[in-house]
Amino acid sequence: MPGHKFHIGEIVQFSPSIRWAPGGYYEVTKRLPECESAGEYEYRVKSNSEPHERVVRESELSKA
Repeated sequence: MPGHKFHIGEIVQFSPSIRWAPGGYYEVTKRLPECESAGEYEYRVKSNSEPHERVVRESELSKA
């Protein structure tokens, strides 16, 4: 599997696969290992409009 697509500090567009998670622009705060059940990398991301971070799959992210 190729390496991570996004880098720490990069601003990305989050398009959630679940409806209750707000999409929009997020900053990558940490790169996580590959999720075995999903078969893809995961990331910690942070939005300026939320006080917490989210863990998201690489397929839910795109370049901003």
